[in-house]
Amino acid sequence: MEIYVNTHFQRFEVFKSNNNSYFVKGIFFHSQLLFLHQSYFYQMNHIIELTQHLKQFVTPNRYQLFQHILENRTRHITVVLENIYQPQNASAVVRSCDCFGIQDIHAIETSNDYTIDKEVAMGADKYLTIKKYHSNELIVLNNLKKQGYRIVATTPHAKDSTLETFDLKKGKVALFFGTELTGLSQTVIDNADEYLKIPMFGFTESFNISVSASIILHHLNLQLRNSDIDWRLTPEEKELLTYQWTKASIKKVDLILKKYCKEQNLNFQEISLI
Repeated sequence: MEIYVNTHFQRFEVFKSNNNSYFVKGIFFHSQLLFLHQSYFYQMNHIIELTQHLKQFVTPNRYQLFQHILENRTRHITVVLENIYQPQNASAVVRSCDCFGIQDIHAIETSNDYTIDKEVAMGADKYLTIKKYHSNELIVLNNLKKQGYRIVATTPHAKDSTLETFDLKKGKVALFFGTELTGLSQTVIDNADEYLKIPMFGFTESFNISVSASIILHHLNLQLRNSDIDWRLTPEEKELLTYQWTKASIKKVDLILKKYCKEQNLNFQEISLI
């Protein structure tokens, strides 16, 4: 499990010991990042007990649903949206990612802010990990490559793969989708590892971005789940998401956590960061 803190993208890896505590391996160059890393693992070592406490405030069926959905969540495929400016499109992609079990969305906001239309997203944004970047596209590209992702530009290109020929077994995939009018930036196109297109046979040259994302995710999702690829989340990732999803399902959860932290002598401010 890898965690990236703020736009500096300092990298560290999370490991779990035999006694269920967490420790870290990595290098930090900024005192602020070091503080965040210490706070983060303080929190991680209390995730299980916090989840058990919050569990009583959701129905058993709801909690069981979390476990079922987590078994079908993946980070083998991730979606990157570059400067999407229409909230309806951004929200439709969020909803599709949730439906297809894609946990992470990366939103590049160098020229347009990424906003969610709650009516379109239908609450899906509460259960996805949405990471926003104000830094330039190349930094985001390099960050994802360091995490082991292939950069795949979804745009017509001379050396494109089609959905039928695209090979998921070559490694993790970051699918880049561009802005509604002009598509992906030249920076992304020039630095992509591969290109992927949807065959079209009409007069128009492209689908709406939300339609494109749904078509591609549907096809690759079926390919992934019918393969022998190890695409599921780690136990540690599941534990963290169980806590976050349980927390997101409870009204006035901060009041509950404040009371619990006071009783258990825990630091609420640090707990609330996660």
